[in-house]
Amino acid sequence: MPFGDTADFADADRGFIAALEPGVVRTAEGKVVWDNDSYNFLHGTCPASANPSLWRQSQLTVKQGLYEIAPGFYQVRGLDLSNMTIIEGDTGVIVIDPLISTETAAAGLALYRAHRGNRPVTGLIYSHSHVDHFGGALGVTTREDVAAGRCPVLAPAGFLEHAVAENIYTGTAMARRAAYMYGAALPRGEKGQIGAGLGQTTSLGTVTLIAPTKDITATGQQEVVDGVRMVFQMTPGTEAPAELNFYFPDRRILCMAENATHTLHNLLTLRGALVRDPHVWSKYLTESINLYARQSDLVFSSHHWPVWGTDKIVEFLSLQRDLYGYLNDQTLRLLNQGYVGSEIAEMLRMPPAIERSWSTHGYYGSVSHNVKAIYQRYMGWFDGNPAHLWEHPPVESAKRHVAAMGGAASVLKTAQKAYDEGDFRWVVQLVNYVIFAEPGHTKAKHLQASAFEQLGYGSENATWRNFYLSGAHELRNGSFGTPTAANSTGLLAALTVEQAFDALSLNVDGPKAWDTKVTTDWRFRDDRDRVHRAELRNGVLVHYDRWPDDGLPAPDATLTLTRGAFLRNMLAGGDMQQAIAKGDVLVDGNIAVLAQLKGLFSKPDPGFAIVTP
Repeated sequence: MPFGDTADFADADRGFIAALEPGVVRTAEGKVVWDNDSYNFLHGTCPASANPSLWRQSQLTVKQGLYEIAPGFYQVRGLDLSNMTIIEGDTGVIVIDPLISTETAAAGLALYRAHRGNRPVTGLIYSHSHVDHFGGALGVTTREDVAAGRCPVLAPAGFLEHAVAENIYTGTAMARRAAYMYGAALPRGEKGQIGAGLGQTTSLGTVTLIAPTKDITATGQQEVVDGVRMVFQMTPGTEAPAELNFYFPDRRILCMAENATHTLHNLLTLRGALVRDPHVWSKYLTESINLYARQSDLVFSSHHWPVWGTDKIVEFLSLQRDLYGYLNDQTLRLLNQGYVGSEIAEMLRMPPAIERSWSTHGYYGSVSHNVKAIYQRYMGWFDGNPAHLWEHPPVESAKRHVAAMGGAASVLKTAQKAYDEGDFRWVVQLVNYVIFAEPGHTKAKHLQASAFEQLGYGSENATWRNFYLSGAHELRNGSFGTPTAANSTGLLAALTVEQAFDALSLNVDGPKAWDTKVTTDWRFRDDRDRVHRAELRNGVLVHYDRWPDDGLPAPDATLTLTRGAFLRNMLAGGDMQQAIAKGDVLVDGNIAVLAQLKGLFSKPDPGFAIVTP
């Protein structure tokens, strides 16, 4: 790779105004939620414990501060995983993608105001449904300003549904795995966390969500916010299920959200998500080029640094387009020749022009796991070989493998030889059997941790490095849990009644509830006395709105309350019996059914094991 080419560094520095000094953000109580200064070691030369290409990427993404990217257009970078873009309107500013946490978003807005004046926020735009693009909403505006119309909130159609589905329904599991993916709990340093490829890591502050007040539903839709005209391009099924790009025709500026950044992105993130469609992604990038890029002088995204100049913009987006199109087409070509995902991942090589570009390298996504994602998207988990149709689960499989190989000592002897020869992929596969067959085997854990570290040090992909090093850390030190809280109160507060009951239904302990039949009506006095019925039967919580005179049988109990009281006491850990005693919840009917229900719900485990059984 052309390490002598410093154009990206010049672009990343262009328009720099000032940095946050020190580069640390805290909660009101003093807890550190962001520390960009902990990465100061990146100013040095690349050590043997890091891939030089990834080290270079981290040197770029660690740059922090306020940047003017065009007159009236500013970006705050390096204060969270994502960027926050601020556009000056007629009377205030429009904020695009307010980071993950209220604390980092507020710090970014304060940095802007320190240099541009105390302008009010007169618009908020979510480019898509991932938490690093909406979680800091209450750090830049208030619910009162939004409700009063002083700050409209724009988002792609389907935004709220998908934001909830990803962050609430599977929030605990995703947050636990995200701790591995972003390395948030790892020590910073040459042998620790050096970045996440897309940004440095995730902030650890307060996540919030304000529901959109204006849906963008179609490509070509125009909106004017505080005098700023925007034309939107819908791109569902690309980097997020609900996402959009948008163009500023009066300024010849294009925002590509997270559909084109300076890295190969994920088609299936290592934390887990719906598999994205690279064919559709490639098609939408072609549409972006033809509709907007050829009339643009600047393109910026929600991560990394902008690209200036029409020709450079077209080439940048074209390489990104070709990247996803090639991955899709060649994976399907080889799939139809009978190869399975793991084989295709080893076979597929990218075209030279794509390989030569820094912007298409796999710092965040990777060719390897993206190919497997495409295979999964079209063919599912089963590769067609009946031997893989009904394999033993991990622990039982491990016991049998270890026994077949002559016991743990024999397996470790073979693994140590492989380690000495540098075949670390084989080491981790072998030793994993020992750990799952004999979880207390200390020697196996230490050898596995060492092999994970060597694989991490060599990885160009930041999320692979973080996964390997997080696994090693937990094998040596025990579980670090989930640094970023799943199902935060800020997210829960945005749930609709239907979404709240959907989330509740996911916690029903099915076997415990097999023989329980309970029907309850929930009357929401802050929603026009709307009545929502919940029926628990056969271990399934079925729920639906009731209508006047619908002729349904009477419930076992009717509870009258507000939506907020329901969320607090049924999903956020509150005490329903105490709420009833205080009069916040009124019960008509058999109050004993609540006690009966209480033992039928289980709690998610934010510290579940990953590298051990």
